Amino acid sequence: MSEAPSKGPQGRRFQLPEHLKAYQGVWVIVEQERGQAHSVSWELVGEARKLADKLGTDVGAVVLGAESPDLDRICGEAFGFGADVVYKVTDPVLADYRTEPYARVMTEVVNAHKPEIVLLGATTLGRDLAGAIATTLQTGLTADCTELDIYAENRSLAATRPTFGGTLLCTIQTLAFRPQMATVRPRVMAMPDRDESRVGRVIEITPALAEEDVVTKVLRFIPDSAQNEAQLAFADIIVAAGKGLGKPENLGLVWDLAKVLGAEVGVTRPLVQAGWATFDRQVGQTGKTVRPKLYIAAGISGAIQHRVGMEKADLILAINTDRQAPIFDFAHHAIVGDALQVLPALTEAFAKRLQVNRLAS
Repeated sequence: MSEAPSKGPQGRRFQLPEHLKAYQGVWVIVEQERGQAHSVSWELVGEARKLADKLGTDVGAVVLGAESPDLDRICGEAFGFGADVVYKVTDPVLADYRTEPYARVMTEVVNAHKPEIVLLGATTLGRDLAGAIATTLQTGLTADCTELDIYAENRSLAATRPTFGGTLLCTIQTLAFRPQMATVRPRVMAMPDRDESRVGRVIEITPALAEEDVVTKVLRFIPDSAQNEAQLAFADIIVAAGKGLGKPENLGLVWDLAKVLGAEVGVTRPLVQAGWATFDRQVGQTGKTVRPKLYIAAGISGAIQHRVGMEKADLILAINTDRQAPIFDFAHHAIVGDALQVLPALTEAFAKRLQVNRLAS
């Protein structure tokens, strides 16, 4: 790959400093809690595989925790989803996530092995850890990315994210610092196929940690209180509503269709702000990022703040009275019409179709 200099942000020619050329590899810090890896980690391993192939380098997965069979299983899963090397970091102090020991260990591991790119999920844990690591390493971090790519001329990570309140997308490079870091929300990237025959190298790391040196303590584990909330990020079908429905009573039409389809209900930010629905159902830049097989958007204009949260759906059906609505620019199928009339018609049609299918089976 050419090492020719490229133009920096002010148009100047940029040449990567010699001491930064030692940084190689694309890493994903695998988020795991109590023996379960977060799916966003495997989505990022799949994305890291694409980036690493462009760079001609390896994919590394970093798995931290206390020694256990579950941790070994997660290491095996990392290979299956595309990792070449797993850095297995074990210590009893790492049994539960705490910012201080995790950030300290990751800083040491990065300084020792020098990856050029480090990716984390934009979850509560991932955002906390990413900020702590980037601050300690004094490097750049691009948060909540919607797209990642490589500028081949200088091997830099092109990290794209919404900006200016979600009205624009900007691409950010960390030119003169390594590693380059980014976080990506769950379901933004596609889940890669798992190849259980893949194997790789395991590099075992045992940091020198002492519980008495850690200020924060884990007193007890309380299960996530949000487990009964809407799970939009993992829904195969979502019926979503926007301001075009007119009044909150009309949201019932969306619920009716969702019930027939076995779907989740999503809404835009204005509906949450107006009290029509709870935040756990908000799709968009400040809500959930979703990647369903089918996304039905009823009365949604398609502003970029909403678009970045749902545009990766396999199939988007948009219903809007305004044929110039932005959502029609990226929807796969469009119905120009009143959602208050179209939704009941769809509900009836799907109900009949599903009934026929049940009778036929």
